[in-house]
Amino acid sequence: MAKCTVRYWAAAKDAAGTSEEAVEASTLQEALDAVRRLREEDRFQRVLGISSFLVDEKPVGARAHGDVSLTEGSVIEVLPPFAGG
Repeated sequence: MAKCTVRYWAAAKDAAGTSEEAVEASTLQEALDAVRRLREEDRFQRVLGISSFLVDEKPVGARAHGDVSLTEGSVIEVLPPFAGG
């Protein structure tokens, strides 16, 4: 398992009540499962469910979260949908 940082942006930050936290995980799926266990509130779960993710500045896109490997020091960015112009 690798120690990783999960960073929350916009509505995800508000729902999590923090801008970032550390988790230990080998895959993105394990990291997301870990933060879900930390916060079982419906709002956080909903925001996480509709968010997109970057791992080490690279978009995850449609890849299965269990297929996205993490390494020591990986940074996961949680990006909820937001309007832009």
